[in-house]
Amino acid sequence: MAAPSADLALPAPGFGAALRKAIGPIGLLRESPVGMVGITLVAFWVLVAIFAPLIAPYDPLATQDPFRCPPWWQHSYCPTNEVDNFYLLGTDHLGRDVFSRLVWGARKVLIYAPLATLCAYTVGIVMGLCAGYYRGWTDNILSRFADLILSFPVLVLYILIIAHFGASAVNIVVAIVFASGPGIMRIVRGLVLDLRTREYVAAAETRGEPAWWIMLVEILPNARGPLIVDACLRLGYVTITIGVLGFLGLGLPPPDPDWGGMINETRSMAISFPHMTVFPCIAISTLILGFNLMADGLREISLRD
Repeated sequence: MAAPSADLALPAPGFGAALRKAIGPIGLLRESPVGMVGITLVAFWVLVAIFAPLIAPYDPLATQDPFRCPPWWQHSYCPTNEVDNFYLLGTDHLGRDVFSRLVWGARKVLIYAPLATLCAYTVGIVMGLCAGYYRGWTDNILSRFADLILSFPVLVLYILIIAHFGASAVNIVVAIVFASGPGIMRIVRGLVLDLRTREYVAAAETRGEPAWWIMLVEILPNARGPLIVDACLRLGYVTITIGVLGFLGLGLPPPDPDWGGMINETRSMAISFPHMTVFPCIAISTLILGFNLMADGLREISLRD
């Protein structure tokens, strides 16, 4: 039998080591019980978002039976007439299935929260690398700009930006990037100021490597540990921000299923029909808890090492 071609050869022995290095601290979460709980919560909502079309029993925008309580929890405010449909978590004031809206709302949150965080990190890392490596007037200009943005209350800044440009998914991402980028820049700048004095950076400069190569290849990978921990925490902050903006009526335009918007729309009926607001609150809380526990697990592992 002919020998297998080179195209079908197995990966090189160093492939596994390179993959583990690329994954970094995330792969070590199995060593932290707290981190595993966090990643389990996040993974649960990720799977819910991915399989939303299969999990949701109804169209999240369809109007069906208003003010329907969950079948396992009835009280005097619930309608007494019998219906054929089954609503696991009841319906809201417009007759939309709460469970279906929660499921589809997870997809919205897990698209825009990571997207906004990624964009904020891209901007913050570029600013931080330039400020920490070049120092001098570059550092002064970028640091003063960051100080100016950070001097504003974050929530007020979000409201001003979105109220001026309008509520939309793109504007929410832009507002989060504008408000979060300077904070990330300060973290990256501090790390770069320390790492730029290391011997491997001096060796790269001696070899004549360009500045962008030194910043992206020599410095940034060695700063990934604290940045990954901060990214997990910031994902929780961004999730809170998206929920708060939705609650204030500045989130995703209706009728898109937005967890914060669901709470906002039904807050006046929370006493009589708590299921309309309690379950979106639980969804937001569990996702944020998952991100925070992941960050705690990563921090615990880094301190142990």
